[in-house]
Parts: sequence; structure tokens; C-alpha cells
Amino acid sequence: MKVLVIGGGGREHAIIWKLAQSKNVSKIYCAPGNGGIADLAECVPIDVMDFEKLTKFARENNIDLTVVAPDDPLAAGAVDAFEANGLRAFGPNKAAALIEGSKSFSKDLMKKYNIPTADYEVFENSTDAINYIKANNKFPVVVKADGLALGKGVIIAKTFEEAENAVHDILDDKIFGTAGAKVVIEEFLTGPEISVLAFTDGKTMKPMVSAQDHKRAYDNDEGPN
Repeated sequence: MKVLVIGGGGREHAIIWKLAQSKNVSKIYCAPGNGGIADLAECVPIDVMDFEKLTKFARENNIDLTVVAPDDPLAAGAVDAFEANGLRAFGPNKAAALIEGSKSFSKDLMKKYNIPTADYEVFENSTDAINYIKANNKFPVVVKADGLALGKGVIIAKTFEEAENAVHDILDDKIFGTAGAKVVIEEFLTGPEISVLAFTDGKTMKPMVSAQDHKRAYDNDEGPN
């Protein structure tokens, strides 16, 4: 098989390192890739969001499978674009990727199906959000930009002033751009975070090994996410 991996970070490097061990894989391309990935795959200078160029490359090079790794192209519909061109792609389509692309959508989904999750409310204007934080009066409180913000859209506010500033930064000053069109104000929970992921085709599930996220910068979890 000829495989194209979309992305250019550590995640993609790990995926390519494993794909390269398969006897079924004869050639790996990566768009755009990086210097380390170049040891294992042929890097192609195409942006991860340029679906027209990516699908054209896949057609012209007879790619058997494309692996879409980053969040942004998944949320924007990269898999849908490949499938619309009759090409096989691994990753959630745009509708399924909304679970990652919108925190309010995923929280509402969990509430609807009684999946345990921290208490929360969603707001589109800063006055309502700040009034809710003031009335709730529980700190720390978690303030989240609704959309994708490259892992930086979550502020754990220890005081009312920090929470208020976070709300203004996200909703009014748009520090995360369109990702901050809404905020999720969430109950603060503490403890280890474990991710359990699985591969699925919609019928069969194959779990991966569990993994732990370490999100806070600096020693002793003292920095921002």
C-alpha cells in the first residue's frame, strides 16, 4: 500500500514510525511533514487545510489510504473531502469530529446520554457568563473556549478576577479567534486524566492502550495548559 499521512508534528511522526514497520506498506508520504519525519517518509509541501491539493496529490500518486491526524483538518471535513473523491481516508468525518471540535456539543452529548461529566453551562456573551460565575461562587472554575485552540483554550481560574478576565479574553477580545465564539464554564475536577481511545469502523472496536495526558506547563502543574 501507498499511504499518505497528513500533518507535521510528533503525532504524525509516531504514526509514520509504526506504519513503516508494516509489511503491507510500500511507500509513505507526509504532507507537510518535518525534518524528523523525512527519515521515514517522503515529505510533500502541502498545507494540512488545502484539501483540493491533498486530494489531487492522492489521486495522481495512487494513494491507497490517507491518515488524517491533526484536529483542525478533521474538524473542517478533510475525511469528507477524500471520500467525496472516492479515496479512502482514516479519521472521523466532519460530523463525528464535532465531538472534538466543539466543547459545548460534546458536553451536551454527554448530558443527553447520561455520560458522567463535570457540571457546566454554555454562554455566548460575557455578561451572562460572569454573572453565572459570580452566582455559582465556586473556585477554581474552568473557563473553556468552545472550539479548537491548539490545546491552549482552557483556563483554570483560581479566583473570580481570573475567571472574569478569562471570559473577557475569550468572548470580547477574541484571543482564540472564532474558537471563542462561545465559552463553557465548567466545574473544576481534580485527579489523573486517562485517555482510552479505540479504532472503530462503526461496527467493531479495537481499544488502544490507555495513556495519560500531562497538560500543565512547568513543574508541579504550576503553569497554564
